[in-house]
Amino acid sequence: MNNSLPESVDVVVVGGGPSGSTAAWDLARSGYSVLLLERGTRIKPCGGAVPPILLKEFAVPESLLVARINSARMCAPSDREVDMPIDGGFVGMVDRDTFDAWLRQRAAASGAQCVKAVFREIRRDSYGNATVAFTRSEDGATCEVRSRMIIGADGARSEVGRQCIPGAEKMRYVAAYHEIIAAPSQDVANYAATRCDVYYQGRVSPDFYGWVFPHGDRVSVGVGSAVKGFSLRQATSALREQSGLNGTATVRCEGAPIPLKPLPRWDNGRDVVLAGDAAGVVAPASGEGIYYAMAGGRFAAAAVAEALATGRASALAKARRQFMRAHGRVFWILRIMQAFWYSSDKRRERFVELCADPDVQRLTWQAYMYKKLVRADPLAHLLIFLKDTAHLLGLGRVSESAKTQERATGEVIHVRRY
Repeated sequence: MNNSLPESVDVVVVGGGPSGSTAAWDLARSGYSVLLLERGTRIKPCGGAVPPILLKEFAVPESLLVARINSARMCAPSDREVDMPIDGGFVGMVDRDTFDAWLRQRAAASGAQCVKAVFREIRRDSYGNATVAFTRSEDGATCEVRSRMIIGADGARSEVGRQCIPGAEKMRYVAAYHEIIAAPSQDVANYAATRCDVYYQGRVSPDFYGWVFPHGDRVSVGVGSAVKGFSLRQATSALREQSGLNGTATVRCEGAPIPLKPLPRWDNGRDVVLAGDAAGVVAPASGEGIYYAMAGGRFAAAAVAEALATGRASALAKARRQFMRAHGRVFWILRIMQAFWYSSDKRRERFVELCADPDVQRLTWQAYMYKKLVRADPLAHLLIFLKDTAHLLGLGRVSESAKTQERATGEVIHVRRY
């Protein structure tokens, strides 16, 4: 790592996670001078799931995958379990410490200068030109570098956003906590090394979900919730016991906010644009963030490159506009799903029941793996829409699990056949 700092660069990227590293990589290999600032003191809690399309779009080698998942198990409040096998594909799993470091190294190999540092502020001279101030981690020195453009990829509580983008400080988020533990050395009844388990149970999370995601020789066990006062640590401990994983060693524990919704504005109309969690691009309902962070970083880099090439600061607005054109519809659908299905155990039970439908499974995995709403099968989409609407309105057929829930809780689920 080069210790000498330039007086000025084309772009300073604040944050060396998937979003910032992708933006720095794209800009550096396009010939721009880039300074990438990475705090480097902690790892974001993350299930680590990446779709196959990410490997292709961002030239990520499969060697970075620590596991290949071939199914998911949805766990309902009644303890009913629905397996969703992945036909003809997989979900890749990465460890964020290794994955993020590789992305930063790739950016550096393409010409970006990477520095471990804590961002402080953006200062401006009498002409409005920006200087980025930061504290270098290795020696505590306060440094300044002039920059024509700045990308804030510094997380959900982005300091760049707070200083530069109106409304960024109002971002809503889910608090997430997980424990990276050693994978069980012997068979555990409720665990499989090639299956992700998702717990849609109010006792696990009152408004989100809990997860058990295999990472090769490690496992991520965690919970998310936006409910104040809800103990994520206690819920995670209970989930480990419920999953038969309370006897394995804990490697590390991590917590952080996960955004609930993209910010309405990502740029200051001048020389700053946000990307990744800083812009709020985490998928609602699923909490998936790695792919969308990298996509957001790429859109931000393209917008910055256009602004630098043309001198038109208005080009920065394209980062949000193009991201939402590509993924906004999916985010809107997932936000509606989260607001409805996660609101009570009665609805969670129906949601898991809906996941048992083969058409739902097939189109869900196709949309996840390729990040596009599948258009080749309009009749299937119509069928899914009708089934989902029926469940939303409580018109779905009574399943055995629903009857079991009625007997166990005394809650009558009023449904009829469609």
